[in-house]
Amino acid sequence: MKIQFSKHALEQARERGINIKEIERAIQRGAKHLQENKIVSDFGHIRIVYRKIENIYFIITVMVKK
Repeated sequence: MKIQFSKHALEQARERGINIKEIERAIQRGAKHLQENKIVSDFGHIRIVYRKIENIYFIITVMVKK
């Protein structure tokens, strides 16, 4: 799985203590819905917003669900 981060997403993941394995799990196993041209995936306590561009998952933001 190829993952690329926006600067914002990388900062958010670091600040919130979310690691790459958690992000991969959210992409692979999370409940997904579309938000305009983005994919939102919820898994456990995190939410990932990303776009899939060919075989690359471009992470836009990383959040902790409340």
